[in-house]
Amino acid sequence: MRNPMLGRRITVAATLTLLAACSQGPTESPESVSRGTLAPASSATSTSSSSSTAPTAPAPVSSSSAAGSSTSPAASISTSASTTSTATVSTSPAGKVTAVADDKGLTAAQVSTVAGAKSATKITMRLLPRIAQQGSKKASPDNALNAIEVSVSPKRTTQVRLQAKSGKKWVNVAVAKTAKNGTYVFKAKSKRRGTWATYRVAVGKKASAPASTKIWKKADFTDTFSNGVRSKFWNHQRQHYNPDGLRRCSKGSPKAATTSGGVLRVSVLKDTSKKGTCKAKRANGKSSQVAWRLNGNISTQNKYSFKYGYAAARMKFPRSMGQHGSFWMQPQVHESGTVDPKRTGAEIDVIESFGERYSKKNQGMTSFTYHWKLQNNQGVRVKTGGYIPNIKSFLANKSDNWWDKYHVYSVEWTPNYYIFRIDGKETWRSYTGISGQPQYLALSLLSSDYEIHLLKGDKNLPQHMYVDWVRVWETGR
Repeated sequence: MRNPMLGRRITVAATLTLLAACSQGPTESPESVSRGTLAPASSATSTSSSSSTAPTAPAPVSSSSAAGSSTSPAASISTSASTTSTATVSTSPAGKVTAVADDKGLTAAQVSTVAGAKSATKITMRLLPRIAQQGSKKASPDNALNAIEVSVSPKRTTQVRLQAKSGKKWVNVAVAKTAKNGTYVFKAKSKRRGTWATYRVAVGKKASAPASTKIWKKADFTDTFSNGVRSKFWNHQRQHYNPDGLRRCSKGSPKAATTSGGVLRVSVLKDTSKKGTCKAKRANGKSSQVAWRLNGNISTQNKYSFKYGYAAARMKFPRSMGQHGSFWMQPQVHESGTVDPKRTGAEIDVIESFGERYSKKNQGMTSFTYHWKLQNNQGVRVKTGGYIPNIKSFLANKSDNWWDKYHVYSVEWTPNYYIFRIDGKETWRSYTGISGQPQYLALSLLSSDYEIHLLKGDKNLPQHMYVDWVRVWETGR
């Protein structure tokens, strides 16, 4: 199921030409992948106890938590959120008992529901933007939750308390138990009693440095699609059939990217203007006769791009196979004659969904990056990424899924690493092929030839992906 372009060798001077050709969108199946130096967060067992300024990245953590430092680039912008308004005690998907309080704070009895507070030599906290908002209905990005990554040293299981500043006092607003590597992720609202919140994390009598959500007050780019697919922000991409590529039977069309009620619907539709059927070739040499298709494929190319920061989109995907929904980024600027990603840029596939049964274990949920390397004095395109490990651990509860419920998919991009998250929880990261060029955003639902037959017939058209909102916080570092 490989893209024919992958593996093709080119001279360094021709890098720009091929990179532009590949920018039509994610074209490969998850199987054709090299993980390279990608470090899935779920496999990590260590945390960072020092500030995560470049070139050191926050240490990878388990899928139920994350690590970081309040002095890292993450603590540099934010916006509003909403947690439970009444005091409750609940169990997270990872099995950690968590109490969440209203503005008055937790009582001592509620704090005691999570036992095991131990001494700590160091507590670090990273306050991330509003990148957590699971739910079935449309919601304002201003009501999304800030993710707060906690790391405790020594690395061990312990009670941790999220505290909020209330006047001159600190009140406990949430309590949880860390993973064995001393990490946890809280999700908290940006405003408390109408003002920007200031948080810290405490273990016993020791506390981290505080941080205010006001640092993420203003996003640099926001589209809630309340005014349609605005030409101010978006272009409709690849509006032609590609017989020489992997989308011989489909093309981009404005008909397949529409809005209703402030939600973007990105679709795969039958192209009723084309007569007959198309021969879609599979990787195994077999082929299928299928209806011609129109794909939703929009981008901010030449209209908006950014360099370093956080990009996030609240989305839900089609359950069926036969197409893949994507939130991804491409370089606005390419330099030829080099394979250095600081100059060529890179493709960053924040999330791609190939359908629930594409991979039974991982439910077809993937993330990738593409960059170039020099081999025998020739530029070779390299793909890194794959299925997201332990994908179900990122669901809020047993009734949650990727098809009926919205989730926020995000990437943190710095000069040294990418960190990918779902609703604020780290899924995996990469230190390879880091783009140094401004990148533009793309949203698409593409039906590549190799996967069309998996839809089990044209009768199952149309297919839809929904996008509630898109946001970018540019840090410049």
